[in-house]
This record gives sequence, C-alpha cells and structure tokens, in this order.
Amino acid sequence: MVGLGVMAFGVAFSVKANLGVSPISCIPFVFSLKLDFSLGELTIMMNTLFVLAQFLILRKRYSLLHLSQLAAVTVFGFCIDLALYVIGDLTVAAYVWQVLVCLLSCALIALGVFLLVKANLTYLPGDGLAVVVSDTFKKDFGKLKVSLDSSMVIIGLVSSFVFLHRPEGIREGTVIAALLVGSLVKFFNSKIYWLDSWLDNDIIGTGQLAPLPGGLGQHLVVTISREYGSGGHSIGQEIAKKLGIGFYDKELIDITAEESGFTEEYIRENEQKLAGTLLDELYMQSYAYVKDELPPSDVLFLVQSKIIRDIAAKGPCVIVGRCASFVLKDNPNCFNVFIHADEEFRKSKMVNEYGVDVPIPSKELEKMDRERANYCLEYTGENWRDSTNYHITINSALYLSDAEIADKIIAIIPEGIARPQGGPPELEKAA
Repeated sequence: MVGLGVMAFGVAFSVKANLGVSPISCIPFVFSLKLDFSLGELTIMMNTLFVLAQFLILRKRYSLLHLSQLAAVTVFGFCIDLALYVIGDLTVAAYVWQVLVCLLSCALIALGVFLLVKANLTYLPGDGLAVVVSDTFKKDFGKLKVSLDSSMVIIGLVSSFVFLHRPEGIREGTVIAALLVGSLVKFFNSKIYWLDSWLDNDIIGTGQLAPLPGGLGQHLVVTISREYGSGGHSIGQEIAKKLGIGFYDKELIDITAEESGFTEEYIRENEQKLAGTLLDELYMQSYAYVKDELPPSDVLFLVQSKIIRDIAAKGPCVIVGRCASFVLKDNPNCFNVFIHADEEFRKSKMVNEYGVDVPIPSKELEKMDRERANYCLEYTGENWRDSTNYHITINSALYLSDAEIADKIIAIIPEGIARPQGGPPELEKAA
C-alpha cells in the first residue's frame, strides 16, 4: 500500500512538472485531456485491459494471484487522483524547477516500484503482462518490457496528435523517466537491505553479485585476466602445461552450456562482455520491476561463478577470464595475473597467431576491452585495469615468447601458495 501510494505521488509530480509523464502513464494522461475521466480512472481502465489480456493468454492457468493485480491497480488509480488533489495548488513555471520536480517524480516512482517488488505480493498489470507473455511463449522478459513501454509511448504520442492535434504528455521528462527509474530501483535495491530481513525475503541481488559459497580447495589456481589480443589464452596454456595442471578457457563454455541450458552460441556471444549501450541499459533495468526474474547475463555470471568455484575446489588449474579473480577472491591459494600489451603488438599477434586476415582497427580493440571492463565493473564493482586487483601485471610485448612469460609467472608465485606435487622440471627449476 505504501509502495502504491508513493508511486502515485510520483505520477502526480510528473504531471505537475509538465515535461512529460512516465511511459506507463502516457496513454491515460493523453486520454484524460480528451475524455471526461480522471487520470487515475483511465489508469485503472488501461491496466484492466492488461489483466484481461493475461486471462486470455493463461486461460486455465489463470489464478487469484493474477487477479490480485486488479486490486493493486485500483488502489493505484485512486491514489493518483488523491495525490493530484493534494498537490493541486502546486505550480511549476521556471524550467529548472520543472526539471527538479521531474527528477523528484522519478525518485518517487522508483521508490514505489522498489517497495512493491519487496512486498512480493503482486505486479502492476503492465509488468504482469510482460511476465505472462515471457513465461508462456518463452520470450525474453527484458525485451518484452522495453517493447511494452515503447509501445505505450508511441500509442500515447499518436493519440495526442489524433485527438489533441499536438504532442501532450510525452516530452523530455518521459525519456528521463524511462532512463532513470529502473536505475534508481536497482540503486535502492543495492542500498536498502533491512526490508528483506523485516519481510523475511530471500535476497535476490541485482547489479554487483557476490561470489558464490563453496569449498576453497587446497590447490594452486592461477587466474588470467587479459586485454583482447594480448596472448592471455596461450600464456595460460603454457602455465598449465609447465605445471601439469588443468586449463580452462573455452572449456568453460561447454560446461556452462550443460549446466545452464544456455546454448553455446549464446554463451560465446554474451559472456565476459557488457556493452553498456543505452538499449542494453534499458534492457537490464527492466528486470528491476519484478522480484522473481534475473537478467540472463546475471544468471550466466552466477552459473559460471559456481562452475569456477567447483573447478577450483577439485584440483590445481589455470582459469582464463570470467572474473575468476573476483569469484575466487577468498581463496588463499589463488594467484591472479593481468596480461596487457600495446595496440600494435596485439594487432600483429592476432594476424600472425590468431589467423585474423586484416589487422583489427583500434576502435574495435577499444570496444572489446570496454566490454570486458563494463562486465567486470557491473559484477565486481572493480576497475578491470586496476593493478591492485592482481598479484602481477605483465606487458606481454616485452617478452620473446609465451613460454618465457609463463616461466616468469611460475617463478614469482609465492611459496605459501599450494603447488602441485612432483610437477614437471620447469616447476622445480622455477621453485
């Protein structure tokens, strides 16, 4: 009830800011200017259609839980009209004040959504429809949520031109709300923990995900983080070969596919990267509106984290990428390495060793590194290139071969870290 009330005041302040309402209110607001119905009443009517759509999709699988959305949106609609009455005398003329009131509305809507999610009783019908379609037709929830919000904005814009002959309710404030509300919900979720314990909720994190629990093992684990094209894969192979231990890079794709249900193609295209584009951000924010859904990228990280912990617990190994240094940060036998090199060396290595026909442009190298950096920041909160996150960083361009770099790394591994017994001669020499 508190969440619905706070959201309603957020909608009311967005109306008073006169810079455009949030996507969920676009259609009701436009029609409230044409018809003899209040914004709250039209909000109830539109969301009732969403509930009806869910019934038509689910049919026999429809439950009282879905019907509870009608009660929620009815309260929400009446709260909107009440909020508009309470702040009815508020006039915002100067543009700077309009922007501030718009930002206040976004914060209130986000806080209301956060409280509604924490209550874990029901959805607003718009979000419920996205969940039902996603579950029934096995479609991606994030894409459905973005598509639904975008459709409401487009319908609202077209309706304003048809009925009012001018754009109403859709302005820069609508864009601000679309970009900001989801981020603020994620922010509240990452900072306000006491509600979960008070409500006895299972905590489902978003954004930075903590390492998974599991056995630490008593074995040497070398993690290799690397710039794209710097040779981290082949250096890791050399280390594993010289120490006579397991090596995991692309092998993790096969294991993840078996344990997660994701296809190998999906894993290859989505692991270790987070583009950070506007569309990707909107996509990720969509999952903040429901408690029982995690973005696929979060699920992929969780699954790979568990696999990495299991592998490290079973025996000595070298693991390349996948934020392994963070996942295993509580493992005292873990030795973390970062491999980097200048652009020309990396371009040359990709042509001569990776079979790339034409040198990759500098912008493409920057993009690859940025994706890895964004991925690391999202799930660990750490700067990917921060040397304090590693035991050693090595410029691979300064050495003649990967084998030479492997020897250097093996030689510097501290004696206190568990090493495989009876390893190859190279190990005994390095020790």
